[in-house]
Amino acid sequence: MEPTEPRVFFGRRRWLRAAGLGAISLASGGAATWLGYRRFGPPPVAVLPPIPADVTAAFPGARSSRFGVDEALTAREAADGYGNFFEFSEDKEGLVEATRGFVHRPWAVEVRGECHRPGTFDVWDLVRRFGVEERVYRHRCVEAWAMVVPWSGFPLRALIDAVAPTSRARFVRFVSFHAPRQAPNQRSTRFAWPYHEGLRIDEATHPLAFLATGVYGEPLPAAHGAPIRLVVPWKYGFKSMKSIARIELVRERPPTFWSTIAPAEYDFAANVDPMTPHPRWSQATERMLGTGELRATQLMNGYVDEVASLYT
Repeated sequence: MEPTEPRVFFGRRRWLRAAGLGAISLASGGAATWLGYRRFGPPPVAVLPPIPADVTAAFPGARSSRFGVDEALTAREAADGYGNFFEFSEDKEGLVEATRGFVHRPWAVEVRGECHRPGTFDVWDLVRRFGVEERVYRHRCVEAWAMVVPWSGFPLRALIDAVAPTSRARFVRFVSFHAPRQAPNQRSTRFAWPYHEGLRIDEATHPLAFLATGVYGEPLPAAHGAPIRLVVPWKYGFKSMKSIARIELVRERPPTFWSTIAPAEYDFAANVDPMTPHPRWSQATERMLGTGELRATQLMNGYVDEVASLYT
C-alpha cells in the first residue's frame, strides 16, 4: 500500500502536537491509544452476532450504471489497510487490527429533529426496506490520497424522505458512536466526541449522497465504518463519516468535528478543489492507494456535471 506523502503526514502530526492534541495516550490512562496497543497487544476480537442470512444475500447488489466511474478499482488490501478512523488510531495503517474490538452489531440509527416521522431504525431493517445497490465512487482524502471503491448501500435521500422533513429542515447533522472502552482515543477529553458532521439538506438529498452498508461486495467491516457510513464522493473524505448512530434534521448549520478544531483548515463545505490548497499542502495532485500513481486532482472529485447546480 502507498503511504501518505511524508510532508502531509508529518505536517499533520506537527499540527496536532502544536495544538496539544497529539499525545493523548499516557495522560488518559495507560494503553489508551493505538501506540499503547502496539506495545501491549491488540484489543480482543469483538464477539458479534451473525449477520442475518437474508441481509448477507443482498450484497453486493446490482451495480449501478448511472452512478459509477470507468476506472480500475483500488485493490481491497490497500483500501482496507489504510485510512482514517481517529476514534481508534492516529495511524493510518493497521486499522483492521485497531478496530477488531469494535462491537458494531446489533446497531440502530436514530433519526430525529425537523421531521414528521422520527424513529429509530435497525440497520438490517434499513437494508431490507431500501435494498442494496453497488456504486463505484472515487474517494478523495483531504490529505491528498485517493482510492476508487465499490460501495454497497442505498441513497441517503431514501431515509430522509421516509421521515418526512418539515419545511424548516435546512441542514442534516450526523453523529457517530461514543464508546470509550472500545475506541481508545475517545478516552481523551481533548476532542468533542462523538464525531459529528453535517450537510445542507439539498446536498444530503442529492442522488449521489449515499449510505453505505457494504464495500467490495460484503457488509462493511469495522475499519470502513461498520455497519453504516456516509459517502459523499464530491467532498473530502472527512465529510463521509463512519459508524452513524444518529441523524438530525436541523434549522441551523451544525458545527462539525474538524471544522471546530481547525476552521481555517477544514471548512464546512469541503468540496474537492485542486485550485484551493490546504494551508499546509497543495491539493493539485493526489496519490492513489495501492499503485502510488500521482495524478491531477479533479474539481469536485470528477463529479462537476452532477453537483455543479448545488453551488450556483
